Formats: sequence, structure tokens, C-alpha cells
Amino acid sequence: MGEGEHKLRRSRSDRLLAGVCGGLGEFFGLSPWIFRIVFLILSMPGGLPGVIPYILLWVIIPGE
Repeated sequence: MGEGEHKLRRSRSDRLLAGVCGGLGEFFGLSPWIFRIVFLILSMPGGLPGVIPYILLWVIIPGE
């Protein structure tokens, strides 16, 4: 792998719960708060639309 290639990993340094949003932010070059807000909004109407994808990503994305 080249030096400029990014891997999707859960963040150890920028985490509030499991590092999923921090890892997504690093991977896409965006603020992790964007992903946190999206998951929060998806969690509002009953919780499952935001919680299930977050848990799946927590399990699927390897840690740093």
C-alpha cells in the first residue's frame, strides 16, 4: 500500500463511544461531528435507524 492510501479504521484518538464517527471523519476527510449529528438525527425517530447502523459499523470496522 502506498503512503497516501487511507484505511477505514475506528479512531482511538477521536472517539466518544467506539470511535466509529472519528474513523469515518478521518477516512472521508470531514469533521467527525458531521457523522455524530447524522447518527443522532437517525436515532431520534425510535432509535433503530441510527443505532443499528452504528453498531454494525462498530463490529465491521477494525480498530486502529
